[in-house]
Amino acid sequence: MQDERLKLVQAFAAGEQSRAEICRRYGVSRKTGYKWYEQFLREGVAGLADRSRAPHNQPWAVDRETAGAILEARARHPNWGERKLKVWLERERPQRNWPCASSIGAVLKSHGLTRPGKRRRTASPSHELVAPSGANQVWAIDFKGWFRTADGRRCDPLTLSDTHTRYLLRCQAVDQTGAAFVRPLLEAAFREYGLPARMRSDNGPPFASTGVGGLSRLSVWWMRLGIAPERIEPGKPEQNGRHERMHRTLKQETATPPERSVRAQQRAFDRFRLEYNEERPHEALEMATPGSLYSASAWRLPGRVPEMEYPAGFALRVVKQQGDVKWRFGRFFLGEALGGETVGFEEVEGGWRVWFGPLPLAYLDARQIHAAKSKSGGPGGSRWRAQFLDGSGRPTGSRRRPKTKTGKVGKGKPSHDDNP
Repeated sequence: MQDERLKLVQAFAAGEQSRAEICRRYGVSRKTGYKWYEQFLREGVAGLADRSRAPHNQPWAVDRETAGAILEARARHPNWGERKLKVWLERERPQRNWPCASSIGAVLKSHGLTRPGKRRRTASPSHELVAPSGANQVWAIDFKGWFRTADGRRCDPLTLSDTHTRYLLRCQAVDQTGAAFVRPLLEAAFREYGLPARMRSDNGPPFASTGVGGLSRLSVWWMRLGIAPERIEPGKPEQNGRHERMHRTLKQETATPPERSVRAQQRAFDRFRLEYNEERPHEALEMATPGSLYSASAWRLPGRVPEMEYPAGFALRVVKQQGDVKWRFGRFFLGEALGGETVGFEEVEGGWRVWFGPLPLAYLDARQIHAAKSKSGGPGGSRWRAQFLDGSGRPTGSRRRPKTKTGKVGKGKPSHDDNP
């Protein structure tokens, strides 16, 4: 490259061609050609060498003391990036002028403290979920994937958060994942923070079931409290993405590696919850902390769980503990999750629609009832099928009462107490 530049300036000096023609021959602009020629006249051949484009001074460079403070903050919060560290440093040490986030990132990179992020594929929900605009409109509940502590014991963390403010309401290791162990923790959260309008979960027990309306004993309790269950689609955890993202942070901060015991692991969960709510800046909250935005719900947990209310004109029936409900000249199976609950029958064109509070459960065709009456010769125990409905009232198919292991339809228990 330097030889070509020397030939160009020699051609300039010879003057046998116009300098514009010489520049075109060597494939450079006239401005560049004149620059090389002037540098040659001032410095000789050395002036034609490549020069560093780095500035002579760097007023934005991070001094050693500031870099040390940045590294100290990173050691305290090893999973935080440069933006969170900047906000935290400005909040904790406001007397100092801190560099921009990119400069903090450069300090971390120069000390080998960064790792390239993975590109994550996301998908849009195939049905609309409620987008909360304030605290306590939607809470999210889930089990973070279980793992074993260093002593070999299984740890199942139950997590509960407010989806609008990201406030982590509970992070508790439970002995078992059934409704009997989850409900007391929810009762404690409801007493402390009040009730949400909706509860978002996946489709697994104890939050939901494969029974009528997807109801479980836990979600039936929610509905009696006035909380609407909101379930994401099967295999679509990204529809609860805010909660799942918190789970990823929870794993990084508390379980990589796990603690020596479940009790020690719970102490790590408690420390994480305090830091997550009160210290850790959240980018989706414009670097505010969840604790600075969250406030408890004004809707308090009642002393007694209220009964479902129905409009005047509905006929009411109580579901038997084994899941059957009688109507006219027959009976049908609604599921053990509704055992002991009151359901409402609304007369509609051609039959009746069955409701549990605001949730449509089934449609009964009057022609089937008349057929059951003529077949039985009067009131009796005829069993017939109902057209079951999803939460929006669309048909989902009919359902029979599950058989026992002996193959008989009777008093045998289903495989899961929340899964009729």
